[in-house]
Amino acid sequence: MRLATWNVNSIRARVDRIVDFAVRESVDVLAMQEIKCKAEQFPFDAFAEAGYHVEAHGFSQWNGVAIASREPLADVRTSFPGMPGFASGKFGTDIAPEARALGATVGGVEVWSLYVPNGRALGDPHYDYKLEWLEALRAYVDTTLGARRDLPLALVGDFNIAPTDADNGDPAVVPGFSTHVSPLEREAFAALEAAGLVDTVRPLVPTGYTYWDYKRLRFPRNEGMRIDFILGSHAFADAVAGASIHRDERKGEAPSDHVPVVVDLDFTSPEDDDDRPMIW
Repeated sequence: MRLATWNVNSIRARVDRIVDFAVRESVDVLAMQEIKCKAEQFPFDAFAEAGYHVEAHGFSQWNGVAIASREPLADVRTSFPGMPGFASGKFGTDIAPEARALGATVGGVEVWSLYVPNGRALGDPHYDYKLEWLEALRAYVDTTLGARRDLPLALVGDFNIAPTDADNGDPAVVPGFSTHVSPLEREAFAALEAAGLVDTVRPLVPTGYTYWDYKRLRFPRNEGMRIDFILGSHAFADAVAGASIHRDERKGEAPSDHVPVVVDLDFTSPEDDDDRPMIW
């Protein structure tokens, strides 16, 4: 299975480019964020013609997530337990959740396409909302993997966090003054890993950004950030046979400000393949 995640920054503006990438790169499952449309406005036909089933979750021109898969998607969910909502400067579980999470099972893998809240600014209510959202996500991971450690679970998408200083090359994003790099956000990311998730791309692609602001020539100067991830349970991570960040998708006509992140999965074990050569 080849699984990819991509913050597409408007599916309707880039549908041809996105479908072309999925087909050209033989992607089996594509998780998308910031589709920026209602579910009924999603360009399902373009994906269907390319052989994909799609589940989409969106309310308006903001946020929105989707998953396209060559195989049917099962157990589709649009939120995880305890996921807070945000409205009028307030947040909590008593407020309807935004379209920021979509979970489904495909090929035995539980995949979540996630668009983590931006945080906007330190001290802003949206920053506290982001931290509560991440804590609810951590609790879900802890509960889910606590009940089934052998579950191939993948949390993929735009996390809006640069976990290390090396993941931030944007001079406008300054520790102590900016979101995405604050200690509390990085602690929240580390808490997801402590709950049983692994950054499955970094061991194979140790450097590289996944996002460049449209402004100030950030992409030509390579002043980007690594904020898009494929986090997986150990059962998922053990099956990762390859990974890549497709930087060139930031080039060309009307690109998204993010690029796809991809992993290749092989869930077969040596004993499953009698023709596998013996290695001494």
